[in-house]
Amino acid sequence: MIFYKKLSHIGYLRHLLVRRAVKTGEILIDLVTTTQTETLPKGVAEEQMLNEWKEQIMALPLEGKLAGILHTKNDSLADVVQNDSTDILYGQDFFYEELLGLKFRISPFSFFQTNSLGAEVLYETARSYIGETKDKVVFDLYSGTGTIAQIAAPVAKKVVGVEIVAEAVEAAKENARLNGLANCEFIAGDVLKVIDEIPDKPDLIILDPPRDGIHPKALSKIIDYGVDRMVYISCKPTSLVRDLVMLQERGYKVEKVCCVDMFPSTGNCEVCVELRRI
Repeated sequence: MIFYKKLSHIGYLRHLLVRRAVKTGEILIDLVTTTQTETLPKGVAEEQMLNEWKEQIMALPLEGKLAGILHTKNDSLADVVQNDSTDILYGQDFFYEELLGLKFRISPFSFFQTNSLGAEVLYETARSYIGETKDKVVFDLYSGTGTIAQIAAPVAKKVVGVEIVAEAVEAAKENARLNGLANCEFIAGDVLKVIDEIPDKPDLIILDPPRDGIHPKALSKIIDYGVDRMVYISCKPTSLVRDLVMLQERGYKVEKVCCVDMFPSTGNCEVCVELRRI
């Protein structure tokens, strides 16, 4: 039983992860398997199979440059692409993409928008909502690989990004270095806990939380900063609506809203909201 069965949790092959940069054309491919090598066909060694798979990938007439081929082991019972360990079969374990004149290093499990051209529209919209950042301290909460933080950074006094995924934080630091931005600080941790420990006080806050939105206690702490303006980017309008209730009850008014169709032919979209304190 070479293919993994989600109900019985038996099998070897789980997922195939392919990430391709539109601007640079770089491609990263990751085969995700369990460690259940006993489920491979009789007489087939794992190392032999992975090597043959790698050679077949490298022989394909790809539209772009192959940056790396990886093998990730994932024994999680949940149906998720979890990284227990990753081996590089070819090349490197990251690729580069460019957005709005900035360069970003992206690893297999760090968050980065899958639609690069749509992301440029989204982030250009966010940048227009962010407005003037000269001499301001900007907080980018749920910052991922630091994309929005670095868009806001060039003329800001300082940008502080907070992200719970440590791998994404390391990528954000590398991206800031690549783009020559020395005024960015990226912190790994849960926003709910980390913001109590940040000595800086923000003049502007950017929010780009995961699909479930912002934890109510974290949102309350964010509101307590009392900044004049926030920009909220959401990939799930229903969680955005829930968070907007508290924001409006606590003194913020929605000034602008824009929907960006990042996922064509689906019922999903990204929403960018500008909020001002009344």
